[in-house]
Amino acid sequence: MPRFRLTLEYHGGAYVGWQRQQNGRAVQAALEEAIQALSGASVEVVAAGRTDAGVHARGQVAHFDLARDFTPDRIRDGLNFHLRDEAIKVLDAAIVPDGFHARLSATARSYLFRILNRRPPPVLEAGLVWHVPVRLDADAMHEAAQHLVGRHDFTSFRAAECQAKSPEKTLAHLAVRRAGDEVLITAQARSFLHHQVRNMVGTLKLVGEGRWSAANVKAALDRKDRAAAGPTAPPEGLYLMRVDY
Repeated sequence: MPRFRLTLEYHGGAYVGWQRQQNGRAVQAALEEAIQALSGASVEVVAAGRTDAGVHARGQVAHFDLARDFTPDRIRDGLNFHLRDEAIKVLDAAIVPDGFHARLSATARSYLFRILNRRPPPVLEAGLVWHVPVRLDADAMHEAAQHLVGRHDFTSFRAAECQAKSPEKTLAHLAVRRAGDEVLITAQARSFLHHQVRNMVGTLKLVGEGRWSAANVKAALDRKDRAAAGPTAPPEGLYLMRVDY
């Protein structure tokens, strides 16, 4: 039975997240329905990361098994036809070995968080950025972010509902830079805790505003207490950019 790997792009604003839920439309549900419409088969699609409601993807990876014989191009084009009314598109499809697993085989996940840092609110980018009207010091944010790079107990940046067995993660990269009216935050790790990126961004925003120092960020990390860190940034600025294998 062939195993197909998909690379997906989607606008998370229309969905309750990746995972199929009872309280609204999920990316997983839309994709599984498209596969059934194309092939007649009921399958389960497994993703590299279960993005939250409102979080976007430019390079989400997923896999599923299908008994019928389809070429990758037909899978890609056929699914996009059945997803024509959804904010989801298949960028690429490929046949992979049976041992490939979109989540378990991943060696790194890369995220981007976009802050629109200007007084006027967004129009064309509405729902795609976090609008922060107060001028942020991106250099100070970057300096503070380096205290979070490496292997740490990230309890202070972990959602209460996080189901990970351990709060320890190795953050390989966390960088902040300004690009015109945007402050861009990039993060990479093999895996992340629930809301870890959004909680780090919310904390770094305090530094950018001059309310916190780099030492405050280090102290929050060392406290191992969610209440010690900053607020959770909203989901609309977050993108799953790439998954490495």
